[in-house]
Amino acid sequence: MAKQAPEHGIDESRLEVGRPKDWAVGVPGVLHAMQVSLDQMGVARTARTLLRVNQKDGFDCPGCAWPEEDKRHVAEFCENGAKAVAEEATLRRVGPAFFAEHSVAELAEQDDYWLGQQGRLVFPMVLEPGATHYREASWDEALDLVAEALRGLDDPDEAIFYTSGRTSNEAAFLYQLLVRGLGTNNLPDCSNMCHESSGTALNETIGIGKGTVTIEDLHRADLVIVAGQNPGTNHPRMLSALEKTKRNGGTVIAVNPLPEAGLKRFKNPQLVRGVIGDGTPIADEFVQIRLGGDQALFQALGKHLLEQHERWGRVLDEEFIEVHTSGFAEYAQAMQDASWDELALATGLSVEHLHELGEYVRASKRTIVCWAMGLTQHKHSVATLRDVVNLLLLRGDIGREGAGVCPVRGHSNVQGDRTMGIFEKMPERFLAALDAEFAFEAPRGHGHDTVNAIRAMRDGRGRVFMGMGGNFVSAAPDTAVTEAALRNCDLTVQVSTKLNRSHVVTGRRAVILPVLGRTDRDRRGRGEPEQRVTVEDSMGAVHASRGRLFPPSEDLPSEVAVVTRLARRLFTGPDAVPNAPQADWNALEVDYAGIRAHIEAVVPGFEDFESRVAGGKTLMLPNGPRDDRSFATATGKARFTANPLEYPRIPEGRLLLQTLRSHDQYNTTIYGKDDRYRGIAHGRRVVLVHAEDATELGFAEGELVDLVSEWPDGLERRAEAFRVTHYDTPRGNAAAYYPETNVLVPLDSVADGSGTPTSKSIVIRLERRGGGPTAIEQPTE
Repeated sequence: MAKQAPEHGIDESRLEVGRPKDWAVGVPGVLHAMQVSLDQMGVARTARTLLRVNQKDGFDCPGCAWPEEDKRHVAEFCENGAKAVAEEATLRRVGPAFFAEHSVAELAEQDDYWLGQQGRLVFPMVLEPGATHYREASWDEALDLVAEALRGLDDPDEAIFYTSGRTSNEAAFLYQLLVRGLGTNNLPDCSNMCHESSGTALNETIGIGKGTVTIEDLHRADLVIVAGQNPGTNHPRMLSALEKTKRNGGTVIAVNPLPEAGLKRFKNPQLVRGVIGDGTPIADEFVQIRLGGDQALFQALGKHLLEQHERWGRVLDEEFIEVHTSGFAEYAQAMQDASWDELALATGLSVEHLHELGEYVRASKRTIVCWAMGLTQHKHSVATLRDVVNLLLLRGDIGREGAGVCPVRGHSNVQGDRTMGIFEKMPERFLAALDAEFAFEAPRGHGHDTVNAIRAMRDGRGRVFMGMGGNFVSAAPDTAVTEAALRNCDLTVQVSTKLNRSHVVTGRRAVILPVLGRTDRDRRGRGEPEQRVTVEDSMGAVHASRGRLFPPSEDLPSEVAVVTRLARRLFTGPDAVPNAPQADWNALEVDYAGIRAHIEAVVPGFEDFESRVAGGKTLMLPNGPRDDRSFATATGKARFTANPLEYPRIPEGRLLLQTLRSHDQYNTTIYGKDDRYRGIAHGRRVVLVHAEDATELGFAEGELVDLVSEWPDGLERRAEAFRVTHYDTPRGNAAAYYPETNVLVPLDSVADGSGTPTSKSIVIRLERRGGGPTAIEQPTE
C-alpha cells in the first residue's frame, strides 16, 4: 500500500546542515529512489512501473531529456527519474472532496512540496468569479467555458498559451496549430526560461538551435568540459556516459562555482565497483569559477590556442577555418586585444591556471562542451555561448566524431516541443508548410515569450492564460509580479496531472483540466488500440513512448484529446472561428498516427515517421553541422564572433546569488525535504555563503536573514527567513534554492538577445531578522 500524503509542508525549524558528499548515487541513491516509489505507488505498482521506464516497449521518463543508448539496462532510470515516475504514477488522488474541504486561500498558504504530494487530479474543476472553492464540472461544461472565453476576446493576442517540456510531440503539434488557428503566436514555453540563450547563440553561429553530438560522441571524446551544470542531480544518467568517457581514456573538466558530488566521484549502482567499490572519479580538474565568469574562461581558452598557434603552429584547424567558417580575423583580433589580467579577474582564476586549462584543449583532438543553466541565465549568456562556439571552431570540433556542442536540456521533451512549433517566432518555412497542410493562414507577427506574456497580463493586454502542463507561477521570475499578472486575467486554465501553485494563483475564473500522464495507458474507447506518443531527447533523437498503467480515472483524457475537443468547439460548426485550420479533429483524437502524418508533411526530417519509430526504433533528426558540416547561418558558414567581455561587478557589502535546485527536486517539483549531496536535511530555506564573506558581513553560521535583491529601478525584492550556511563557494558568490528565490529575479532583468531571466546573477544583500544564530547543526564526519 502507498503512504498517505503528508499532512504538513516543510518545517524549516528542523533544518540540519552536515558535511557535503564527495560522491554521488551508489546504494543510498537506489534505496532512496525505492523508498519514494514505495511510498507513492506501493510494492506491486513500483515493480510494474520502474521496469518499463525508458524501455523500447515502455514509456519515456517524464524527468530529464538525457538520451538512451540503443542497448538498454533492465533498470534504465536514475534516482530522480524514479521520483518523477513515482509522483506521476502515485496512488494518491485529488478529487472534488479535496477541493470542497480546502478553500483556494487555504491551498495558497501551502508550500510547493505539500501541494505536489497530494496526488493525481481526476476531475475537471471550475473556480467561479468570487468563489472560495473549486467545484466539480463536467468535461463539456469545462471545455465550453474555455471556448467561450477565447471566442469572446477582442483580439486573439489577448490569449496566452504556455507549454511545459513534458508535452508530447503529438500534443505540442496540435496545440500550436490550435493557437495559430485562433490567430496568435503567443506560445511562451519553459525554454524561454532555461535554454533560450543556447538556441539564440547556436542559431546565430552554426545555424541550428540544438546540440551537434550524439551519446556515442560523448563516449569517444578526448575532452569533455561540463560547465554550469550539475549532472548528479539534474541529469544523473549523464554520469554513466561520463564514466564511459573516462573508461575510454577521455578527460573531464568541471566548471562550476559549487563543487558538485556527482562530478567528483560516481558510484554506478549497476556496476560492482559502484556498489562495494570506490566508484569512478569523474572530473580530472574542478574549475571553481566566479558566477558569470564563464565568458572570460572561454575567451581565455581561445586566446591561449591562438597564442600557441602563433608561437608553434599546427594548433588551429586552418583548413576547417578557411573552408567552413567566417569572421575569424575579427575574432582573432579581439582575442589579441583581450587582457589576461582582466580574464583572470573575471573568472577568479590565476593567469597560470588559465594557461593550464588551455593546454587541456590544445592536447585534445576531440572536444565537447556541455552546459546548462549556469551558462544560460546571465545578462551576457548569449555572448558567453558564442564564445563557447568560437573555441570549438578553432580546432574544427564541430561535425567531427567525438566533438561538438552539447546543451543539456532539462524537461523530457522540451526540445521536441520547439521542433513541433512551440515558439513565438517560428521561421517562415514552418508557417508556410503549416498553411499548406491545413488550408489556412497562420499569423506571422511574433508573439509573446514568457517575460513578455507576464508583462501583457500585468498590463491588461493578456486576458486568458492556458498552461499545457508545468507550474508557470513557480517557474517564472519576479514571483509577486507574476502572481499579480495571472490574477489580472479573466480566465486561467491549467492542463495538468497534479496539483501545484499555478492552480491556486488564478484569474477571476479558473479551470483545471486533468489529463493522462506519460505512465498512463492511453486508449480512447473499448476495442480501440492503445496510442503511443513520441518525444525528442536532448540530442535530437525521436522515439516512441507508451504508458502501461491504468489511468487514475476512466474518463481522464490525454492532452491530445483536450486539444482536439477544444478545436472542435472553436473550428467547426456555425460559430467557427474565421480562417480556421482544416483537420479531422475526431480522427486525430482517436488515432495519433494521423497527427504524425501531419507532422511528417510539415516538419523536415520526419519522413516515414510512423514506420521509423515503430517497434522501439529511434529517428535521428537531420543536423547540418553534425551530418555534413553545413551551416544555415547568415553567411552560409559557421560564424566566429567577436564579443566584448562582460562579467558581473559586485558592489561592496553585497553578494551575487544564483538560484539552483536541491537534490530532492526537479524543476519546480519538490520531491522531498533534503539535499543529500550538499548536506542539507529537513529544510530548503538556506543561503550558501563563503565563511569569510559571512564573517565580513557580520553574520554567524545559522543566523536567520532575509535576502534582498537590488535593481536599478529602485524596487527591492525580498525572500524571507533563510539560514546562513557556510559553503565552499567563490568569495562574493552565494546560492539558494528556487522557486523560493524566484521572487528576487526582476522581470526586466533578462539575457541580451534571448530574454531569459538572469537567475544566476542576482545582486543581493543579507538583512538580519533578529534572534541571533539558531541551532543549525555543524558539519560532522
